[in-house]
Amino acid sequence: MLESQINQRSLLTLLSDFGDRDVYVGVMKGIIAQINPELRVIDLTHQIPPQNIAAARFCLMNAYPYFPDGTVHIAVVDPGVGSQRRAIAVEFTGGFLVGPDNGIFSGVLSQSPAVAAVELTNFNYWRTPQPSRTFHGRDIFAPVGANLASGVPIRQLGQEIELATLVQLDTRECQKTSSGMLGSIQYIDNFGNLISNIPGNYVEGKTWQVQIAGLTIPGCETYSHGEVGAAIALVGSHGWIEIAINGGNAHSQLQINWQDTLEILFL
Repeated sequence: MLESQINQRSLLTLLSDFGDRDVYVGVMKGIIAQINPELRVIDLTHQIPPQNIAAARFCLMNAYPYFPDGTVHIAVVDPGVGSQRRAIAVEFTGGFLVGPDNGIFSGVLSQSPAVAAVELTNFNYWRTPQPSRTFHGRDIFAPVGANLASGVPIRQLGQEIELATLVQLDTRECQKTSSGMLGSIQYIDNFGNLISNIPGNYVEGKTWQVQIAGLTIPGCETYSHGEVGAAIALVGSHGWIEIAINGGNAHSQLQINWQDTLEILFL
């Protein structure tokens, strides 16, 4: 492979629900360094709520556009580890994805289509032919990702699979109504902001408000709009409509949770 192609893939990202209390993330980085100590590794986050594939899907979908083409993204939120779920690598138009086939990549692939995908059946690129039944991040995904980022062709990593068979996470879609749009909460960030699945460009140039859980919340432009402690709705930096509390935590104060329904109304 050409040196320019290898260099283009010299960047890895890691995303998981492992947290920072245990050594799991560090061990994955150690495996990567054993294979190629020259690789650059960037942590997206390891604070995904445990087993929350939807949160991982959202975070990866909103992070990948900020990385160079050819970046290898390893994502491990894997409640089905050790089961019959497939371990996969996917080439998409912006780079590569490595992790479990459980829908974690469906957000990225909804925006940047897959080009090729393989089931990771070639154990020559695993840490061991007999991987742990509970830590595929260490024994399969980290070594495969490191090899992929070092220039190994994706089709060398295993058996090619049909793109249509990749698992899609069952998420709600927003729907237009006669007066606005219906959606739901798809993510709750560290500040307690409630991020919907309604794109922000839908309200561009309009006067609008949100109705949710019996509340009517005005649409605005910044977090400082309105009084301290007031609920506001705005388009976040991620491009989705979100609900926040000026100086507070919308999740805890409003008691609104994942998948709760909201409606955008135009005034």
